Formats: sequence, structure tokens, C-alpha cells
Amino acid sequence: MSVGILVGDGQLLHPGLEKLLETYYSFSLSPGVRLSLDYQFISHPAYNRDRGPASVFGLRFHAQF
Repeated sequence: MSVGILVGDGQLLHPGLEKLLETYYSFSLSPGVRLSLDYQFISHPAYNRDRGPASVFGLRFHAQF
């Protein structure tokens, strides 16, 4: 497995596959305006089986005029 210099925390003793699940829902608030809720579940973040899992939540706002 090849990983970059920014992966891991210096203790990458048990490298494994990073698995990610992402889901989102987009609401139309008005024509041209949308709000999206996002959730990501990351198993073995940065290919490190000794870390994680991690949950990441997001909120997106898009307005187009």
C-alpha cells in the first residue's frame, strides 16, 4: 500500500483500507436557493486501523441569482 506524507500520525503500525459512507439530503428553500445536510462515516481514517471511526457532519448553502 502506498500512502502520502500527510497520511497517518507517525504511528501507522497496522495499515488497512479506509472505508467511507456518505449521505446527504438537499432542501429547496426557494427557486435558486438550496440547503443541504451531509453526513460521512469513516472507518479507519487515514488508512490506520488503530484510529477511528470518525463521523463528519456538514451543512451546505447554495444561492444562485
